[in-house]
Amino acid sequence: MTDKNFCMSSYLMYRYLYDESKDFGLPHKNIDINFERTPIADGEELINFLKKKIESVTADGKAALALSGGIDSAILAKFMPEGSTAYTFRCLVPGKKVEDESERAAHYAEICKLNHKIIDIYWEDVESVVDKLMQRKGAPIHSIETQIYIAAKKVLADGFTKFIFGENADIIYGGMDGLLAKNWTFGEFVERYSYVMPYKVLKNPELPLSPFNEFETNGYIDGHDFVNKYFRQEALSTYSNACGMEGIEFIAPYALTKMKNPIDYKKIRSGESKYIVRDAFRKLYPGEDIPKKTPMPRPVNEWFENWEGPTREEFLPHCQESLNGNQRWMVWCLERFLNLIEK
Repeated sequence: MTDKNFCMSSYLMYRYLYDESKDFGLPHKNIDINFERTPIADGEELINFLKKKIESVTADGKAALALSGGIDSAILAKFMPEGSTAYTFRCLVPGKKVEDESERAAHYAEICKLNHKIIDIYWEDVESVVDKLMQRKGAPIHSIETQIYIAAKKVLADGFTKFIFGENADIIYGGMDGLLAKNWTFGEFVERYSYVMPYKVLKNPELPLSPFNEFETNGYIDGHDFVNKYFRQEALSTYSNACGMEGIEFIAPYALTKMKNPIDYKKIRSGESKYIVRDAFRKLYPGEDIPKKTPMPRPVNEWFENWEGPTREEFLPHCQESLNGNQRWMVWCLERFLNLIEK
């Protein structure tokens, strides 16, 4: 059923359309996350599982690795056959210094004896592919989706048909430390998790709360339980859409696992986020420092620094003034998608 108001608000709050029965007028389908997963108790079990999985998917020589500067993909790099190709995304803004993971990624590639390639991405590249990705998805997209697609095109051109990512490690193993930092009351968690509150940018906002209601217990929401359903589905749908656009098989070994035991909030809140993954990293890279966790770099603050905001009638004038770069991307993307489906 077409329900534009719901879909706009759902995208702004959750970064995807969680209700498959409602759409913008184009078909959309989220990835099914109810597949079998292996329970993992510690770093050794995680190492054994990931090693077997990487050995299996690389056996035909058709798999490449997406290598960031973080520990999730660095762990996977340890299991790639020597001489395999690893790609690092690097967004560039002429005349400005922005976050760059390529040096750290090159360090891991050298240790693991991988062929390291850097994919440079400019705003013009992003803008040239965003429409086709939105049309395929039937909805506006995440800001990393364009980068993944641009990289997937390069991977395919280089002769690979499978692209391996460290995605889902943060979600499953407690890497979302900000969302796990306290026992959140319902209202606190809604405000903390929602990417853009619809009333801040839309003239006719809705407040679709059913995902939050699903995880409410006595006025509180468990952040880890919530992200392991709704954030996990959004993330996997993002990667699968971008890779699927080029017919590349999206491989996410961490997504095939789950924690065997309840998450240890005491460890998370004392600074040991993602403690099982950290344990695996320390075993594989003894003596190496654990780098500060950062999301996939994209210079949205620089790209949207001078953006004058949306002009369509659905949006409040000047609503962009109170938004950060990631939020501006979402409003820009939503407006562009609405223009696209009207053509």
